[in-house]
Amino acid sequence: MNEKIKKAFDQIQAEDELKNKTKDFILNKTNGYNQKPKKTRYWRLVPIAICVLFAFWGGYWLYFTPTVEISMDVNPSIELSVNRFDRVISVTGYNDDGQELIESLDIKHMNYNDAIDKILNSQDIIELLSNNEVMTICVIGKDGKQSTRIFSNIESSTAKTENTYCYHAQMEEVEEAHDVGLSYGKYKAYLKIKSLDPDITLEQVQEMTMKEIHDLIHSLSNNNQNDTDADQHGHQGSHHGHHGHK
Repeated sequence: MNEKIKKAFDQIQAEDELKNKTKDFILNKTNGYNQKPKKTRYWRLVPIAICVLFAFWGGYWLYFTPTVEISMDVNPSIELSVNRFDRVISVTGYNDDGQELIESLDIKHMNYNDAIDKILNSQDIIELLSNNEVMTICVIGKDGKQSTRIFSNIESSTAKTENTYCYHAQMEEVEEAHDVGLSYGKYKAYLKIKSLDPDITLEQVQEMTMKEIHDLIHSLSNNNQNDTDADQHGHQGSHHGHHGHK
């Protein structure tokens, strides 16, 4: 039994000795693996990485740059920012009703036509228009071709929608509206009322529906016309009286 154990240990030692000799031989032939591995030339990947980065950033910039604004006003006052691909990239509510409306609709990244259809077919807008409220839709764009095309499409698609009016404007005019916190549609109406009644305030117009605004403009226009007619009549009477006295 002892002899068997001894032979087993001798075999293990022989195997270990063989392994060590083999290791020494390999190390000797390879100089101990002292040769350094070739460095990966990462600098060659830099131009590719830059191209990918610019492609990503360029695509991002193109997609998220608005080229047309669509202002929609009833009492909810909202504006859709549309990119060069006709996609809605942002929606802004300019009063409480407008904010509530856009929160109830998921229209971001939709085609503008689909987004407008969804707005016009929302329960709130249907009820407002059926109660003789007035909606104005204004298309404002830097790109004349795109804004003209969008305006034409919206005008055609809303032609049979009662109490809905479309018009076109320049982008420069929108900045003034946004500076005072109004959608362009209501800002345009505010300027009209202001020309008829200098005492009107932005806050008053902001809380009015477009029907109330249109009625007020109509009323103020009639009053001013009546005042003008009265002044002209009084002036003519005074002139004739003076002439008669002469």
